[in-house]
Amino acid sequence: MTESTTAEGLLIFWHSFRLPLFVALATVLAIVRLRRVLQKRSKATTASSIPSSPRTLSPENIPQLDKALDTVEEKRPPTSDRISPKPAAGPKRVTGRKPQKSSGRRTDTSLDDEQSPSTFIQPIIFWASLTGSTEKYAQLLLEDLRSAAQRLADPDNRERGLLPPQIHDLSYVDYDDYFTTVPKPPPTSPGTRYVYCFLVPSYNIDTLLNTFLAHLDETHHDFRIDTGPLSNLAGYAVFGFGDKEGWPTEEEGFCSQAKELDRWMAKLSDKKRAYPLGFGDVKSDAEASLSEWSRGLQDILGDIVEHGGLGEGVPGSGDPLESDEEQSDDEEVGQTNSKNRTRRKAQAVVDLEDIKMSDGQAGSLPIPVDFTTAGATSQATRPTEKEMVPKTSPTYAALTKQGYTIVGSHSGVKICRWTKSALRGRGSCYKFSFYGIRSHLCMEATPSLSCSNKCVFCWRHGTNPVGTTWRWKVDSPDMIFDGVKEGHYKKIKMMRGVPGVRAERFAEAMRIRHCALSLVGEPIFYPHINRFIDLLHSEHISSFLVCNAQHPDQLETLHRVTQLYVSIDASNRDSLRKIDRPLHRDFWERFQRCLDILREKRHVQRTVFRLTLVKGFNIDDEVVGYANLVEKALPCFIEIKGVTYCGTSTSAGAGLTMQNVPFYEEITEFVLSLNKELERRGLDYGIAAEHAHSCCVLLASRRFHVNGKWHSRIDYPRFFELLEKEKADGTSFGPEDYMKETEEWALWGNGGFDPNDERVYTKGSKKKAVRESAES
Repeated sequence: MTESTTAEGLLIFWHSFRLPLFVALATVLAIVRLRRVLQKRSKATTASSIPSSPRTLSPENIPQLDKALDTVEEKRPPTSDRISPKPAAGPKRVTGRKPQKSSGRRTDTSLDDEQSPSTFIQPIIFWASLTGSTEKYAQLLLEDLRSAAQRLADPDNRERGLLPPQIHDLSYVDYDDYFTTVPKPPPTSPGTRYVYCFLVPSYNIDTLLNTFLAHLDETHHDFRIDTGPLSNLAGYAVFGFGDKEGWPTEEEGFCSQAKELDRWMAKLSDKKRAYPLGFGDVKSDAEASLSEWSRGLQDILGDIVEHGGLGEGVPGSGDPLESDEEQSDDEEVGQTNSKNRTRRKAQAVVDLEDIKMSDGQAGSLPIPVDFTTAGATSQATRPTEKEMVPKTSPTYAALTKQGYTIVGSHSGVKICRWTKSALRGRGSCYKFSFYGIRSHLCMEATPSLSCSNKCVFCWRHGTNPVGTTWRWKVDSPDMIFDGVKEGHYKKIKMMRGVPGVRAERFAEAMRIRHCALSLVGEPIFYPHINRFIDLLHSEHISSFLVCNAQHPDQLETLHRVTQLYVSIDASNRDSLRKIDRPLHRDFWERFQRCLDILREKRHVQRTVFRLTLVKGFNIDDEVVGYANLVEKALPCFIEIKGVTYCGTSTSAGAGLTMQNVPFYEEITEFVLSLNKELERRGLDYGIAAEHAHSCCVLLASRRFHVNGKWHSRIDYPRFFELLEKEKADGTSFGPEDYMKETEEWALWGNGGFDPNDERVYTKGSKKKAVRESAES
């Protein structure tokens, strides 16, 4: 009885207190588990030289941290006395630990008792401009930062300071050197850190900035590169220039490219924004706004020098705790960062099982999915193709003001000054002397106003769009062909009332016989260039196509043209970068490929090197380099022409003035030197013709020297006869099959001016002599 009562009591006790007992036991186990975790973390913290969170590494905590590390080092046994733990049985596991980033003073991760390396802040100013106005503002900022460097200099402290700023034009720098990774500090100052300062305008046309921003985009999304490759920067700051008359608000595009640059730099640098994005209106307060922004930037630079970092929790400081609105839409789902305390937007994920026919809709098609396209953008949300030169754009206004007729959305036509001259019997251009093109029968047009270079000698005032890939709406070749002809004839008709126009030449000009595809932009860039050339040939209009040796794929597939030009503006990589200012990063490799293609085509097409000589850029000590290029491609002809200065602000901004225009005597001296070098190498070339009025000389292959006479001209009726025969029965032909003897007056030494025309001098002493002769 007693035993039964005891058992019942224990059972009642168990049922009454089992829940609290379970809770107590679980609590004890949790405390033991937590203690072990904390001990492991404590050991890991002791074994590392910096705390796990960069926020604890504030300037005021540095002395205590250094002292604690020194104490740990003293207690640590010598290396020789340490016993390596015996490896555990089983497969080895490779472990690694990502080094912590620190914005504080101490960057050394070892526990050696060494002094922190010297820290200097190096500002680098990057600027871009089409017209050169931004360069002026960049120079103002340069002077401000120089003054700040002198003001912040401390003769008693040789470990820290603000260095004099550097300045770079984005047209010249190699993006990989600065924007794929941070430049290495100089050996004399290994602790140097960089601050990038950007001054950029905004355009609604494709310019170098589009290429630069595309590079930043590509770098951020390149899986081979860390998404924050510029996180070692001390900071960055962007100032944008815009025009409030055309785009009154930011929503309407004011300083849009500066905003985009600021956004990409925030991503690439892990939000190291040193100073907020600044804006300036070029029509009103640009300089005053820049001055105010510069003063704020100088204060921040002083803080970085003093404290070694941007600070923590200050709005606009670039601290990772700052807002999350700059997180990209394509971040992976579920990724979080406890340090940054940000939430990333989830990417829409569609299960493959969901891509099926809708219930109850028999025969409906599957949802179209493009598996080759990154991201979740659907076909319906993709932006529509934009026009290269919309009628409402400043580019359209600028080009039409310069005399261009814009055809469709990306083509143009313009009457040449030599066409006007030939209509008045005052002479044709050098193409008449060399190849027999009568200028009043020639149309100058292009199916692409976009170019992939920004040549310093371009007379297009920097207004045409630039780009490396075709991403615009494409007009049909037939529409372009009809449009350029109509535009050309309208401009010819406008010459009816000009004094001196000859009636017979005006009548002849109403039937186009030649087309120079060299107006502006890059004609070979147009996707349907072959169809456009076929349309020209169908009406017996000869084709003279000029390309800039930056599109080898298009050059390789190009159909037969009457004459194929390649612009050779420099003999080496550095000179080509300086004078052509190409947008392609692999511009030199593209250039070399085009030369190889030209060599292959030399027995099928008349190939021409066009050398535009610019004094101070590509003349001095470059004869041997040009000879190397000629030896590589073996062109049929080599045109050597002096640059024509147009006096634009664009040219001045690129450093081009009248001092860079060579005299004809300097051109002839260069031609003689190049011809001598080609002869020394055994290359069979000679000086064939000249047109002194255009400051141009022609070197030709001896293939066109027949029976002791030069045959640089073209037999145009013969060319079209051979072309039609080739299309009919496949009979091939070469450049020698339609050559024609060069006129006596065009040969080397005879000046090259057509004796049937009247030479008119419009300036200088010769003008005075002609006027006095007329009066007498």
